[in-house]
Formats: sequence, structure tokens, C-alpha cells
Amino acid sequence: FEESRESMERILVNGDILTEAERGAACTLGGLLIFGIHPEKFLPQNGISFAHFKGTEITDALIDKKNVLGRLPDVAEQTMVILQNNMMRSSVIEGAQRIEQEEYPLLALREAVVNALVHRNYGIWGSKIRIFMFEDRIEFRSPGRLPNTVSVEKMKVGVSYARNPFLVKYMENLRYIDQLGRGIPMIFSAMKKMGAKEPLLMEQGEEFLLRLYRK
Repeated sequence: FEESRESMERILVNGDILTEAERGAACTLGGLLIFGIHPEKFLPQNGISFAHFKGTEITDALIDKKNVLGRLPDVAEQTMVILQNNMMRSSVIEGAQRIEQEEYPLLALREAVVNALVHRNYGIWGSKIRIFMFEDRIEFRSPGRLPNTVSVEKMKVGVSYARNPFLVKYMENLRYIDQLGRGIPMIFSAMKKMGAKEPLLMEQGEEFLLRLYRK
């Protein structure tokens, strides 16, 4: 049993899930975010804060408010459910069928959520990703400024930089991303097909902001 445990620890250390410490193997930050149980106990900055406002300002009445915690894959899935539950749906008639349409393309929302989780700066202690839904837009506010090698214009054409390569690797293994730098271009393409205004990308203080406009 002892040998198999040591062998397992070596595998986890080689995979950067554990790291060797003075008192034995310890979980890495990335290992905690992907595989940990209640990672927010040790990383209060983990997770997403969601708020849905009745108007167009954060001072307007709240319709819904949620804190999404847990492993990154779970946070991504739960956040998508919350976004879908808070969206209005319209319907159009095509031929003899009634087809429901979402306020925002689900593909764009999913890419925005996963990109924020994977690329945020986890070194900013206690600051969660924030998603604000308004009557006219959704804002994804991710802690941390862009790395020096990346600009907004580069992001639009698919240039990416892995701030957290461990998270990128394992989220790709779990099929949440493909490491091709397509996230932002796919968001822009999906919003354009819907006929919405071009999304806004910008740094605002110590946050990176992605704003999707409602059609």
C-alpha cells in the first residue's frame, strides 16, 4: 500500500497537481482549482459573483444574486445554468414552427465564462470574477490586467497568452477549451451573427472587462 501511495504521489507531482513540500506532498493552486473539494476554503478569490440588475446601472434594483463556488468545471457549468435562467427568451415563426431565441448566444456566454476562469489573475487575493447582467448588456469582470505581450487588438484576431498554463492544460483535457486562441474571435462572430453591437474589451483598473450588448 505504501509503495502504491508513493507511486501515486509521484504521478501527481509530475502532473503538477501536487508539489513536494517539507512536510510531504501538498496540493498546488491549480490542483486545488481543478480537483479540490471546496477550494474556496483556501482560495477565497475562487468562484464567480453574479448579479442581475433591473435597469442599466449597478445602483438599480437586484433581480437575482448568486455566488458560484467549487471546482472550475463545476463553476463553469453552474454559471451557465444561472445565466440561462436569468435570460429572457423570444420566439419567431419559421414556416410552421415556433423557434425560441436566447437574448445572447450560449456559445458566446460559455466562452466568456471559461476564458474568465482560466485566464484571470489568481494572485489577486479575495477578488472573485464578477458577472453583471443589465437590461442592455452583460459584463464579465475578471481580476488582473492583460499580460504585456497581449493587447485587445491581438485578442480579437486570436492571439492568446496562457497566464495559468496548468489550468489551460487541464481545462483542455476536459474539453472546455481547445488552446487555439479562438475564444474571443468566436464571441465576436456569435454576437455579429445575432446582429448585436460589437463586444467591448478593455482594462478597467485592475480588472479586464468583456461587455456583450443585447441585440
